[in-house]
Parts: sequence; structure tokens; C-alpha cells
Amino acid sequence: MREMKDSGVEWIGEIPEQWQVCTVKNLCSMEAGKSLSADSIREEGLFPVYGGNGVRGFYSDYNCDGAVILVGRQGALCGNVHITYGRIWATEHAVITRNYSITDLKYLYYLLTAMELNQYVTTVAAQPGLAVGTIKTKKTVLPPIIEQKKIGKYLNGVCVKIYSIIKKQQTIIEKLKEYKSSIINEAVTKGLNRNVKVKKSGYRWIEDIPEHWEMIYAKKLFAQRKDRAYDTDEQLTSSQKYGIISQKTFMELEGRQVMQVLKGEEILKHVEKGDFVISMRSFQGGLEYSKVTGKISSAYVMLIPNQGFVYDNYYKWLFKSKKYISALQGTSNLIRDGQALRFSNFIQVYLPNPSIAEQKDIADYLDKKCPKIDEAISKRISLVNKLIEYKKSLIYEVVTGKRELQ
Repeated sequence: MREMKDSGVEWIGEIPEQWQVCTVKNLCSMEAGKSLSADSIREEGLFPVYGGNGVRGFYSDYNCDGAVILVGRQGALCGNVHITYGRIWATEHAVITRNYSITDLKYLYYLLTAMELNQYVTTVAAQPGLAVGTIKTKKTVLPPIIEQKKIGKYLNGVCVKIYSIIKKQQTIIEKLKEYKSSIINEAVTKGLNRNVKVKKSGYRWIEDIPEHWEMIYAKKLFAQRKDRAYDTDEQLTSSQKYGIISQKTFMELEGRQVMQVLKGEEILKHVEKGDFVISMRSFQGGLEYSKVTGKISSAYVMLIPNQGFVYDNYYKWLFKSKKYISALQGTSNLIRDGQALRFSNFIQVYLPNPSIAEQKDIADYLDKKCPKIDEAISKRISLVNKLIEYKKSLIYEVVTGKRELQ
């Protein structure tokens, strides 16, 4: 075990005896990127580099051995760190660092990554940006150059392997999500019997349906609730993750506060348990189902199921299927003009209406099948998160000297 000493810097902690403490500006220079015209880029032979984390490009007016690039102004991506090589260009949204001779490029990349620069993002004129001046003065650590190169090489090798495993798991997660989506689409639009005779539905979004099914005007299956909120109603929250639940429960589940209605309660609407709700995000994620009674924004539309023709759980799955969401999107230029989704949009989409017994069979099947897929997805997401945390911890321990390399 090598001798350690207190660095005197909280985020660094102990470091090897022969390592030094310095500021970021002692390790590298920092400069903003700049806008270049397409003609300039072509004439100068500059190579636009596009990062996987939202960085649109980097720049260099001359050939260089490499540079560490910081995301300076990209919203939630501010503070992300990238490394790149060669003759390149970057927009003004990037901050380009040039390592000095005492600093190894790869070590600088991993060191800045370990510093979690997103904590130095400030907002000016409603635009988040990296506080470069603050970062330059932050205390950091400087090993001998030989150790820096050793650390950079080691972390490169290990992090590539971790990234490969993460990428593989993410690919499997996406495939599982696609599999779940296909199962839902197939069950709610074709039923469970693959040998049943089919017929043309007459509607492009659903195509063929079982011969004994009917397509019905949505207004016959769902009526619009127009009740104003009752004095005793609890405030509700619409969520694609949980459906319609109480605002209190939502905050407990998410561990965060949400905007509460303090004025204008008289324009809120009443929701009954079992209502379907057209929310502001329905064109993205389908309709929500209310598990509770309460009050909600007047911008939302409540739908009362006709219990003679509707088994709630079947339509919960139908309204969350990609095919239905696509049909709903086709009723309006929602994304382009930002208008709210209305009852008039909802009733434009004719709906399949199997018998209540068949609706129940389909819903029961999906209620059993999909949670198993969700569990498999959840396990892989957990593994990815653990790998990300392990990688983060490993980088920190190695660049600050707490883990000695052989």
C-alpha cells in the first residue's frame, strides 16, 4: 500500500503522497467553440464530430493531437464531457480544453468526468450554461505524467468493456419493449385466436379485424363527463407512468413536489374512478385511466365508459397501444400547432368492440403477460444503472489515486 495524504479538498479526499493538488486552469486552457458556415467547414477541411450525448460538433483551427470537449449550452446535457482527436470543429455550445504538457489527454478526460461538471451549470436569461470561470478555479489533483498515462490507458480499456456490456443490455431492453408493444398491438386489434377468420375493418389504423368483431363510433362507447369539481374532491395528477392518481400519492412515489392549484379551483373538473382521461400528453402516450375520484385540470377531458359495451381493462390496453396512439395523432396537427387534444379528436377514431367476454380474456392475458416482460426490462435497467454507477465509482477512485494500478 502506498502512502496517502489528505488533499485538503472535500471532493478529492486522500491522495497518494507524491501527487499534487492544483486548479483546473493549471492543467488545461479552455475556449468556447464558434459558429462556422458550411462553406468554411468544407474549405478548411474541418471534420464535424457528432457525439452520442447531444453535442453537435467540435472545432479546431489547426491539427491537434486531441481535445477534451465540454457541453457548454445544451440544456440537461450541460457539463457532459467528450474526448476527440484530429482536425475538427465545434459550435459555440461547446467548450474546448487544451491539455498542457504536464497533463495527459486521456487522464484529463477522465478527471473532468469524475468532477461531475453539471453541478456548475448556471442559468442566464433562461438559458442553462456551464460556468467555465468557476470550473477553472476548482481544486483538482495532478499525478506524475507517467501515472497519468497509465491511468488513462487502464480506464480506456475497462470503460470500453463496461460500455460494451451496457450497450448490449440497452439493445435487449429496446427489443423487449418492442416485443411488449407488438404483443399489445396484436392482442387488442386481432384478439387471441390466431386461427379466426378476419375481415377488413374499413379503417387504416387497425386494418383487418376478426370477422365477428365490429368497429363502433367512439361516442357510443364513451360519453363526455362535464361535471365541475366538487368541494370534497382531492387534487389529482395525470401521469403516463401511473395513470390518474392523487397528487399526494404522485409526490410520494416520485419523491418530489409538483405545481399545486392555489387559484382558479372553480374551473377544475370532476373525475370519477373508472373514467378515462384525455390529457395534454395523450397524443404521445395514449389515454389515462383514473383509479380514484377527484378533481383535475380543466384542460383535460373525462370519458365515461358505457358499461354495457366496455370492459375497462381491455380499453386501458387499447388506448396505450402504438396503433391507437398513431390513429389519435392523425386526428390533428397537435405537434405543429400545440393545440389541446379534444373530445372531437377522440371520437374521430372508430374503436373495435369485441364481446365483453372476449375483452376480458384479452385484458387478462395482457395483465399476466406484460408484467413479466416489465420485470425482465426492470432487471436489465437495474443492471445498466449498477454498471453506470460502478464505472463512475471506478473512474473517481482511479483518477484520485485511491485505487492503485499494478
